[in-house]
Amino acid sequence: MIPRTVYDSELELFRDMLAKFLQAEAVPYHEQWEKDGQVSRELWLKAGQQGFLSPTVPEAYGGVGADFRYNAIVDEEVARFGLSGIGWGLHSDIAVPYIIRLGTEAQKQKYLPGTVSGEIITAIAMSEPAAGSDLQGVKTSAVLDGDEYVINGSKTFITNGQMADLIIVVAKTDPSAGAKGTSLFLVEAGMAGFSRGKNLHKIGMKAQDTSELFFDNLRVPKSALLGELNKGFIYLMEELPQERLSVAVNAIANTDSILKQTVEYVKERQAFGQPVAAFQNTQFTLADAATEVATTQVFVDRCLELHIQGKLDAVTAAQAKLVATEVQNRVLDECLQLHGGYGYMWEYPVARAWADARVQRIYAGTSEVMKLIIARDLLSN
Repeated sequence: MIPRTVYDSELELFRDMLAKFLQAEAVPYHEQWEKDGQVSRELWLKAGQQGFLSPTVPEAYGGVGADFRYNAIVDEEVARFGLSGIGWGLHSDIAVPYIIRLGTEAQKQKYLPGTVSGEIITAIAMSEPAAGSDLQGVKTSAVLDGDEYVINGSKTFITNGQMADLIIVVAKTDPSAGAKGTSLFLVEAGMAGFSRGKNLHKIGMKAQDTSELFFDNLRVPKSALLGELNKGFIYLMEELPQERLSVAVNAIANTDSILKQTVEYVKERQAFGQPVAAFQNTQFTLADAATEVATTQVFVDRCLELHIQGKLDAVTAAQAKLVATEVQNRVLDECLQLHGGYGYMWEYPVARAWADARVQRIYAGTSEVMKLIIARDLLSN
């Protein structure tokens, strides 16, 4: 195996601490959380106490000001243990960075300490019933009325939707301007006019709360605007590379973990008087899978290095998400097959991983959207 050089010894110590925490505080309870449809808020608070939430928040706001590699380690370990219900990636990698980069001093002082401690769980409300990957098609509106914006509309497929205390809402502030008329707003749970729909029942990620959100004449002060007016679409485009890298990191870590478990399984499982590992088909399947995982890991690690250097562009991030999630789905399907009938049983990690992984090719931009981004760049040169 090619040694991974993106992480140093200090980061690996952080990984060890996190792994021990997850083994003690999350692994034993995840099955119950799947039945509950969400993880416990206590887990968030305990994670905050240990410094596992929002590592990139500056020290001035209660964080440690770490680089994104710490986020990546959290993503990897959560994925390695199959803890798909834990919405830390959405919180730390996607939502909180908007506040770090765009928030006013007052907004940062008010919200960031809580996002580090686990007292404030965040979500970002982009997708709508008629606008998934098409962010230009957002219908939710925010109309200025005196010193307040009045927000109307609905969102769906919102990760952390049931538990979120603070939601970044994407809304149209100038419908005539198309994408250039979109803005971001900070909405707090409990505001009049804000309500949550049902916790959506998904094929996988059953412990992850995913919700519909509704805004009915919700009034927020002007100070709830995040960043500049009508710059929302630009902000979303600027943050998407990190979001897609986060998905890629999670995908390949999860795939590697299930592949290793499958290798051990086929050594022990007997068929026709010999281990399943003895069959040439098994060996060839595993060889192909291991090669795909290894080569994809090298590329994703390189993308992580580029991101730390501020050099990860949108096209390369799209390639990382595309290849990592496609490999994940393909390899997990092969791993499930090698488990035979047991692979279809929910009690086996490979079954859960297989079901959880399918959405990876959909959210943060579908595989088809990633291909469009890549193709447009190729054809423009």
